[in-house]
Amino acid sequence: MAGTLVMKFGGTSVGNAGAMAQAAQIVKDARAEWPRVVVVTSAISGATNLLLDSATRAARGDLSTLVEVETLLLNNHEAIINAQVSDPARQAQLKQEIARMISNFGSLCRAMGVLGEASPRALDAVASLGERMSVRILAGVIESIGVAARAVDSTEFIITNTTFQNAHPDFDATTIKTRAVLNPLLDESIVPVTTGFIGATPDGAVTTLGRGGSDYSAGIIGAVLPADDVWIWTDVDGVMTADPRMVPEARTLPEISYSEVAELAYYGAKVLHPKTVRPVVDEGIGLRICNTFNPTHPGTRLVPNLKTNGKTSKEHVVKAVTAIRKQRMITIEGRGMLGVPGVAARAFGAVASTGTSVPLITQASSEQSICFAVPSESAAPVLSALERAFAAELEDNDIDRVWATEDVSIITVVGAGMRHTPGVSGRVFSQLGDHSVNVLAIAQGSSEVSISMVVESQDTEAAVRSLHELIVK
Repeated sequence: MAGTLVMKFGGTSVGNAGAMAQAAQIVKDARAEWPRVVVVTSAISGATNLLLDSATRAARGDLSTLVEVETLLLNNHEAIINAQVSDPARQAQLKQEIARMISNFGSLCRAMGVLGEASPRALDAVASLGERMSVRILAGVIESIGVAARAVDSTEFIITNTTFQNAHPDFDATTIKTRAVLNPLLDESIVPVTTGFIGATPDGAVTTLGRGGSDYSAGIIGAVLPADDVWIWTDVDGVMTADPRMVPEARTLPEISYSEVAELAYYGAKVLHPKTVRPVVDEGIGLRICNTFNPTHPGTRLVPNLKTNGKTSKEHVVKAVTAIRKQRMITIEGRGMLGVPGVAARAFGAVASTGTSVPLITQASSEQSICFAVPSESAAPVLSALERAFAAELEDNDIDRVWATEDVSIITVVGAGMRHTPGVSGRVFSQLGDHSVNVLAIAQGSSEVSISMVVESQDTEAAVRSLHELIVK
């Protein structure tokens, strides 16, 4: 018999009464096959955005919509309780707990209004409330269909540093705490239903792992218990060959390697949080992506990276195409850079000082320019930081200018062994040329599984559709 299974449900998978009931039934069905099941859940659809938007408005002194938001949150959560929790006493208890949390949310927002600011720590406290409400309701719904369940806040066992809004877990402390909190419940055949993307500092202050980090939470829990399998339940049939909104003929990949899915997640595919893969890979745990609304579909199974030995079949090289929109290319250029050591280090030190992540880098072989992408909203602070860092060189004309493009997109072709397969790059760029898509910059990583290109924003869909034609039907 199988051992321990961790299942994570996304916001759309618990977004309303019907979805919550479907998620609970999936848990019940899994419980029949797996003796130990842990459930991780996101907030119901839209709840976290409502909470954070209200907090941001409150910090600006705008409390005009707060009562309306409190009422909406209360009604949305109570509607699920009324529809799916059968026991009147349990209903009343859940409604009381939800009302208390929403009242705390209102108090936090009003305090922000008085202070005129929202600290990262306060925003994490607000953001955590969506998941904390969701776990209590999902546990109640699971109980209503005959499976023992208990809501557990992950603040009790995921221990992080104090980087609020993007905290990093302490895996040693988290391992000890997770086993101490969850194993006694699992030993009693109780399903722990726990919050996603939330942790706490050693002193107990609530932190979050970054938006979308509920997948990461499932990976962490799976790694430290350890589990035998982690299943991510979402609203699509697994990892697809492209975004079906851009490519209607996109299809589900039955298998994909860890390195391939890591590239896809990093380069814009929303089906999996980029950090999820590492703890799972490190512990050799199975990972599967499934559709809550089509639970009989096998989804996508992640498999260990396969050694290509230079023999990858051309027919199976390109597996998927993805896109990141709203990027800008930053260029540092000047003849005075030629042969000068440390320019790149100083440049990326300046970028790091703004807290910006760089998804793509390319450098001219002449060393007269460095070019890299950043999210569009980060372009202005990054430019300012670079101008400060190279003020002397700009003054002496050793660096001619530091500038940014308008919005561009990064298109990434993913497939194992591309580096060792002759002709792949030629096919990629010929395909783009045949569809009149101009490539502004190119990067291929040492991972061997991706080629990334920068294109004009208006060419995004044409690029993705044309490259998807390279995937064998």
